[in-house]
Amino acid sequence: MFLHVGLGNPGSEHKLNRHNIGFMAIDHLLRFYQINDNYKKKFNGHYYKLSNKDKNIFFLKPQTFMNKSGSCISSLINFFSIKPSSVIVWHDEIDLDKGKIKVKFGGGHGGHNGIRDIIKYIGEDFLRVRIGVGRPDNNIDPSKWVLSSFNKNDFDGWVNNLLAIMASEVELLHLNNSIDFMNKVSILRNKQNIEIK
Repeated sequence: MFLHVGLGNPGSEHKLNRHNIGFMAIDHLLRFYQINDNYKKKFNGHYYKLSNKDKNIFFLKPQTFMNKSGSCISSLINFFSIKPSSVIVWHDEIDLDKGKIKVKFGGGHGGHNGIRDIIKYIGEDFLRVRIGVGRPDNNIDPSKWVLSSFNKNDFDGWVNNLLAIMASEVELLHLNNSIDFMNKVSILRNKQNIEIK
């Protein structure tokens, strides 16, 4: 049993923000698994469930705002008896260049307030899929940067492409093959030769 959590902020005004790339990642996972958009509202979040004879997978978008994500996740995993080590959190990372990814199990929050709050509720032992959005240019405040929206060239050029590729290789994360996941995503990106500006 696994829980995929996308971090982001609720509301249409935040939908295309860099900070919401975790929500976008969940949307691509739902598409990959052909799950319709009929979510359940519970635990201060929207969650979806894939259940068949082989696996049970949950997908969650907390609706508590980014910095208060922990209580929503904690409530869901306690209710469904999901181990924290089976939680996979997808989130933005300004300390990675645009389009770069890094998968990490455990450790600190690295200054990410969403991760900080999750650690407060469920501890450090969960998987993080860090998706690079890059640091801002022209001395823009990082908080304003992540709360601003991707431009159309980002979406058409790399965002949707990267998220679709990651979704297609997600089973490697379920097999605890984080390195293979990162390598496969990189290979597929290079094959498609997507330029990131």
